[in-house]
Amino acid sequence: MGFGSVKPSSEMLDFIRKSGGYAVLDGGFATELERYGANLNDPLWSAKCLIDSPHLVKRVHLDYLEAGADIIITASYQATIQGFEAKGFTTEESEALLLKSVEIAREARDIYYESVGNRTNLRKCPILVAASVGSYGAYLADGSEYNGDYGEAVILATLKEFHRRRVQVLAESGADLIAFETIPNKLEAQAYAELLEEDDIKIPAWFSFTSKDGVNVVSGDSILECASIADSCEKVLAVGINCTPPRFIHGLILSIQKATTKPILIYPNSGETYDAQTKEWIQSTGVSDVDFVSYVNKWHDAGASLIGGCCRTTPNTIRAISKTLSKGSAAQPSEPVTSLPIRYQLVK
Repeated sequence: MGFGSVKPSSEMLDFIRKSGGYAVLDGGFATELERYGANLNDPLWSAKCLIDSPHLVKRVHLDYLEAGADIIITASYQATIQGFEAKGFTTEESEALLLKSVEIAREARDIYYESVGNRTNLRKCPILVAASVGSYGAYLADGSEYNGDYGEAVILATLKEFHRRRVQVLAESGADLIAFETIPNKLEAQAYAELLEEDDIKIPAWFSFTSKDGVNVVSGDSILECASIADSCEKVLAVGINCTPPRFIHGLILSIQKATTKPILIYPNSGETYDAQTKEWIQSTGVSDVDFVSYVNKWHDAGASLIGGCCRTTPNTIRAISKTLSKGSAAQPSEPVTSLPIRYQLVK
């Protein structure tokens, strides 16, 4: 699944152009698992279901595929070798669980394709599987993923050592790309960028940061500085924002455009506030699906080409996003996708 001589960001731009000018990401995962009855009160969070209820993980992937998602993200956000080992798993078993997260997503993709059979024009592009990598703070499960404050003892080398083997395993898992998600500070972004280059990771990645003020990432680091780190890494094919209230997204898109020409992805949360101490969402602060989707054309017009949802968004949200974007592109027919870079071709 090599890149050939073309930069990943150029290939993604071409992919987006041929697919009609946009691609739809999936939505919130943990809350959907909970809706199906999963108990996620655990440091592993949604990754716990890789152990005790993988059928629910597959069901949620299928829900999003049926809703119109072009890219599904694996349930590995909080899946770390260190986290599994803390639960008593061996290193080999922990790595197998990482691989399982991708295997489940690929199986869901296969099932979806089999279910639609020979219907034509159902998809404008192949479905991609993005292997999720959450931050160091997500592993700590102490709320630091929401402020990026890891303390002075955590330096660049610490983060690289923590993430290295996980990234290597996911790079060889059969995923189409790696999604570095909810990045809270520029130090962790730098760690990811250096790992991709040092370890010669063979699949592309995207970097997605999180903000609570629409100006900086949650640590207070400049979004411009963070986006510049992503822009400087040739193996990064897109840069963007996730797990951020919808009201901040438009301004963040404009800021990111000042630092990169790579495709911009955005998948905001519902706008609700998460209390890291009680581990509960404050529901009154959210927006409805109707209000959320009302932003979509504005985001696309501003320059975002990969659009989905994060925490507390649902398959209904993604279905509405897909319909909204398809209406906007109806006047400009997409080119048939007959020849894609090898990593975008469905591997069964």
